[in-house]
Amino acid sequence: MKAYIFPGQGAQYSGMGKDLYDSSSIAKDLFNKANNILGFKISDIMFEGAEEELKQTKVTQPAIFLHSVILSIVKKDKFTPDMVAGHSLGEFSALAAIGALSFEDGLKLVSRRAMLMQYACELQPSTMAAVLKLDNATIESILKSITDDIVVPANYNAPGQLVISGTVSGIEKASKLIAEAGGKAITLKVGGAFHSPLMEPVKQELADAINKTNIKEPICPIYQNVNALPVKNPDVIKTNLVNQLTFPVKWMQIVQNIIANGANQFYEVGPGTVLQGLVKKIKADADAQSL
Repeated sequence: MKAYIFPGQGAQYSGMGKDLYDSSSIAKDLFNKANNILGFKISDIMFEGAEEELKQTKVTQPAIFLHSVILSIVKKDKFTPDMVAGHSLGEFSALAAIGALSFEDGLKLVSRRAMLMQYACELQPSTMAAVLKLDNATIESILKSITDDIVVPANYNAPGQLVISGTVSGIEKASKLIAEAGGKAITLKVGGAFHSPLMEPVKQELADAINKTNIKEPICPIYQNVNALPVKNPDVIKTNLVNQLTFPVKWMQIVQNIIANGANQFYEVGPGTVLQGLVKKIKADADAQSL
């Protein structure tokens, strides 16, 4: 059985999608349509933009969505999923690729989500850090001991790799305690504390946007971030998309459940190879490759 996986923020690079644009008239039309929907030439930033431009949340999220979804459309003969999953933003790309969201609606929703998340990041200085060399239980215990600041688990990526999210001061406190416990915390180059209570100020506006969007039953189950379980019901999908904003991404649990339910091939759909690497950390002999 085949599982198709869709990357999230951090997978972007200058030049992404240019090969699709140059080699496919379908891709060219979709990129041009995206420029019109967004009101700026995102294709120019994707193909030739500097890293700093691409790193802006309002650009990054639509760019990765476009690369993933257009790739799945152009390679439709090779896109034959039994199940899908996406890491954070990638969940929206996955839903568009399996017919639950239209291309236009998906892009508008991702753009709105990106703007809201960027606004939330501007309300309070916040960041994320990848924690290495410690088990999840130890990290969770350290975070619970910090009661005067916000710092929480954000991404359960793989064994020995948990990403934490919080205020800048909260991450600094956690990093110090993690080092004392024999671990290492590496602050990430992100706009703010995604998948944490610091996103709460924009949750209702995101919920309004998601609930107004037409989401249909997809062609196959999607394993969603908040509970790592397969879903096809549009109402449940919507609730999980809203909660994803402030809940941790259970990527390790998703991959474990997908394997337990019979997947023996993973195809990453979009820029980079980050998710393939995580799959192989979760199951060393996994067959994981790019679409």
